[in-house]
Amino acid sequence: MLAAVLSCTGSARAQQAPAAALAELPASARKVFYQTAFEQKTTQLYTKLKLSEQGLTLPVFRRALVGYYNLHAKKSGRAVLTLIDYTRPSAKKRLWVIDLAKQKVLFHTLVAHGKSSGENVAMAFSNKGGSEMTSLGFYRTAATTYVGKHGLSLKLYGQDPGFNTNAENRAVVVHGAEYVCEEFVRQHGRLGRSQGCPALPLAQTTAIVKAIKGGSVLYLHGPEKAGFHSKWLDFDQAVQSFARKEGMLSLSQPPSVEAGQD
Repeated sequence: MLAAVLSCTGSARAQQAPAAALAELPASARKVFYQTAFEQKTTQLYTKLKLSEQGLTLPVFRRALVGYYNLHAKKSGRAVLTLIDYTRPSAKKRLWVIDLAKQKVLFHTLVAHGKSSGENVAMAFSNKGGSEMTSLGFYRTAATTYVGKHGLSLKLYGQDPGFNTNAENRAVVVHGAEYVCEEFVRQHGRLGRSQGCPALPLAQTTAIVKAIKGGSVLYLHGPEKAGFHSKWLDFDQAVQSFARKEGMLSLSQPPSVEAGQD
């Protein structure tokens, strides 16, 4: 039975195995199938979106997806994932807004980091008020936008205690800034820096903010030495959420995967 079900994992049909058939398998076999399907879907999507050509590595994309599926399971939101890779220099495009439902990159653009996090490359991160540093981790976007001192803006709610849960008190929001543009990079060799906000190019701010508002997931990735860790990177729980979303696991079916860290 397992061989028959797993035989479809070599193609897009891996996510289409009926939940009834999978339910007949032992828990350990279902776990293998769900994990295989998740890894396959991740790699297929990474390739289809041509993310490697855009400078995003597969491991970083995978981490973002793990967090997305865990957060999406807790509270439904728009099927949009925003990923910022702060291991890349500010002079390079390091923000991606991905529509997972349509399997399409909506935006790939520049984004600033906090002025106390580093010059061209962000090296230091903090959750403390007044630090003027970027805060790593997973966020949810606010339901609606507002107009503040930087124009159209969007509040962010940090989901990782110790890393970004002071974002609201620090007024860390998505907004546009004139120092986030190619011309600034040509003149200074890097972008201008914010007080901790992921500031965007003015010309794209309105479109990006409208695309990601409404509770979507945002992930700010940093270097390994930053020591970031998160309960949202629980791989097994993410696989369970993925399986339910793909119709491989019914809501009434008992969990078959033990919780564990990625």
